[in-house]
Amino acid sequence: MSKITLSGHIEVPSEDLDAVLAELPNHISLTHQEAGCITFTVTRDSDNPQRFSVYEEFTDRAAFEKHQARVKASHWGEVTKNVERFYTITEN
Repeated sequence: MSKITLSGHIEVPSEDLDAVLAELPNHISLTHQEAGCITFTVTRDSDNPQRFSVYEEFTDRAAFEKHQARVKASHWGEVTKNVERFYTITEN
């Protein structure tokens, strides 16, 4: 099986920033607990407070897809519905 890596960033609208910041620690914690999560980081840009770098690795496509499904159905999915995502996903 091939490891899945997602890297890139998100752009958070100013009106959603407080909700995203409030929910982010929970989102990170829940993701770290997922089966197949190797690493997961979300880092706020020091020059642009509405931009967050995202890097994640999962053991295989099935684990990655479970993560994506959980995110869409979660509170994080709701508070980030207006967020623009700029990701590259690779499988190796």
